[in-house]
Amino acid sequence: MENFSLILAIVVVTALAFDFTNGFHDTANAMATTISTGALKPKVAVAMSAVLNLVGAFLSVEVANTISKGLVDETGIRPEVIFAALVGAILWNLLTWLVGLPSSSSHALMGGLIGATIASAGFGAVHGDALVTKVLIPAVAAPIVAGVAAMLATRFSYSLGKKADGKAAAKGYRGGQIASAGLVSLAHGTNDAQKTMGIITLALVAGGAVAPDSDPPTWVILSAGLAIALGTYIGGWRIIRTMGKGLTELEPQQGFAAQTSAATAILASSHLGFSLSTTHVVSGSVMGAGLGRKGGVVRWSTATRMFVAWGLTLPAAALVGALAESVTNLGDWGTAVVAVFLVASSAAIWKISQREVVDASNVNETDEPAGVVTQAIAAVTPPPAGTVAEDLTATIPAPPVTTEPASPPAAV
Repeated sequence: MENFSLILAIVVVTALAFDFTNGFHDTANAMATTISTGALKPKVAVAMSAVLNLVGAFLSVEVANTISKGLVDETGIRPEVIFAALVGAILWNLLTWLVGLPSSSSHALMGGLIGATIASAGFGAVHGDALVTKVLIPAVAAPIVAGVAAMLATRFSYSLGKKADGKAAAKGYRGGQIASAGLVSLAHGTNDAQKTMGIITLALVAGGAVAPDSDPPTWVILSAGLAIALGTYIGGWRIIRTMGKGLTELEPQQGFAAQTSAATAILASSHLGFSLSTTHVVSGSVMGAGLGRKGGVVRWSTATRMFVAWGLTLPAAALVGALAESVTNLGDWGTAVVAVFLVASSAAIWKISQREVVDASNVNETDEPAGVVTQAIAAVTPPPAGTVAEDLTATIPAPPVTTEPASPPAAV
């Protein structure tokens, strides 16, 4: 019993560690556009996001129930299986953070859980219908819906603001962007914080600490909310740079449209119990906002790398989770080996990240090339009415100045 209690405690601590990585991995979802447009200072933005993530964690448990009750057969799951799943999710989060790619923490967690469950109990322990309807379909549909909505909202915003005073309109959009960023942070708490609640509840059910089909206990809700809020406050500056500057250059109107569209999609999915990737939603809305402005373009080289990461998230985390479960299945020493591997790998990734530090002071600096297609589009697309390109230079040379010989003095 003591051994079981120890492994259950390890699972809970590891789950909260994942929640922490989820926080700094997904800070960009709420605050990248606000920081990139200058609507909020970087430190102020992440502090605001952290508080609202904590508040959002208490607003619903629908997504937590999807994780703990709907995705896998909880009756055949051991705490070691959940520990192995968390190892796969944490390592994928850290690797994608290191290279600055906005991948899905949600899909990393579910991929790790699916892989570890299959390795432990076989394919029959995974509920395929829930996986398709509440994970895979939303993963494909959400960024498309959010992107189209953000593109239309951006065009409407520019059309509406043609006759408005430029400075007053920009100030108003910045205020709206701050409000919409707060709404995204609140929505993130209602969706992503609950995933850790669900995984901890699943571990408690597997360990016999709570009855099957139970909702998350209050202490689970509080601890998960605090962990994701702390991670958010740390700030995942590498991913904030990619989301705010690496995909496209955003103006306040675009930032407001992108965040409002994303918040609406996330809140709707939380209400329906869909375990949605906030990263997919916000990335889709940012690209939609970039395409919605005349002269606005998307850096497709960055977007392509991001799409590849999205496609690899579920299978990569599942593979690591399955391997970790195979080792933990060897006994207590196997669990200890996996724990040491997780700590050592995390420390190595952090050490590598110190070679090129990205923080609040340089988060808005990027050398990401625009790409051939983007440059071609920008060359033939006129800028929006009422704006002047920052790097506009004269292309018509001034007439040459000639010095004529002085006329001879008049004869006297």
